[in-house]
Amino acid sequence: MRSIAVANRKGGVGKTTTSVNLAVALARAGRRVCLVDLDPQAHATLHVGVTPGAGPFSAYDVFVGDEPLAAASVSAGENLVVVPSHIDLAAVEVALATRAGRESILKQRIEADPRCVGGVEDGFDYLVIDCPPSLGLLSLNAMAAVDEVLLPLQPHFLALHGLSKLLETIELVADHVNPRLRLLGVVLCMFEAGTRLATEVGRDVEAFFATQEGRHAAWADARVFATRIRRNIRLAEAPSFGQSIFEYAPESHGADDYAALALEVDQAAACDREFVRRVA
Repeated sequence: MRSIAVANRKGGVGKTTTSVNLAVALARAGRRVCLVDLDPQAHATLHVGVTPGAGPFSAYDVFVGDEPLAAASVSAGENLVVVPSHIDLAAVEVALATRAGRESILKQRIEADPRCVGGVEDGFDYLVIDCPPSLGLLSLNAMAAVDEVLLPLQPHFLALHGLSKLLETIELVADHVNPRLRLLGVVLCMFEAGTRLATEVGRDVEAFFATQEGRHAAWADARVFATRIRRNIRLAEAPSFGQSIFEYAPESHGADDYAALALEVDQAAACDREFVRRVA
């Protein structure tokens, strides 16, 4: 199973949109996917049509109530399971203030779930975690539990600043908590190809990775994905209908872009034309 945390300490950059539509694109291509919503705002949960609090358990109970991941899992479509968020997640740091090993709770739950470790028929191919727009305990748990981090980045002049801060966090987690952790890459969201700023920022990010000497092993092989997620009003509208872009506007640029990103992420299917056909 590949495990990916979608993270950025800044809000409004396409993090949840990327988490949801990447997970759905992979599921539509036949991959079995678990989407974990760790943002107390529960936007990813709502985005896939699940009502926060409708079930007996949520991600909060996984952290604080010692519930297994399976107990909080809810089907959100073919090949897609979601562990829903809840507003109570906002209080998880207080609830776990005195708990030893609190940064590794999610890792323990994942390792205890047969669907995540293999050997069962309905095992997951992917675990995608939507992190909150902060670098607190929830994001730390996500990075301690996964192998890869995907960074959505909006192409503006502060992009490199946000990138450097996240790289510092990844380095710290890799050095002290999770030595497997790697930055999978950067995906540029809300991209406007006709603007000079977007083009220059994209070039700057690529140059940043190409020219850094003595780079940390946790991001030494990171890439800037060739797919650009174009600014598209349909992507902004889809969450209010509880649908991914593939259900809401399958013919839109947003659907095309996230299908292409899923193909890039799913490296094992890089030459599989059938993968593209099934997502489209």
